[in-house]
Amino acid sequence: MADERSDAALRGRDLVGLGGLLAGAVVAGTVLGLVIDNLADTSPVFTLVGVGLGIVSGAVGFWVRVRSALRA
Repeated sequence: MADERSDAALRGRDLVGLGGLLAGAVVAGTVLGLVIDNLADTSPVFTLVGVGLGIVSGAVGFWVRVRSALRA
């Protein structure tokens, strides 16, 4: 019988997904900030806010996924 714990471990595709989650959140926040900056004619303000929110949301998503994978 296979170890039940080995099914819950993070595999390579899971790690790639986590990297994509982090990168995607930062890119999405940056792009959204750039769009708002262009519309509001405020140079770096919303871009920096978007990068910050992207980092925070990526970190939270990363933490939630890793925590659920380790609990299973």
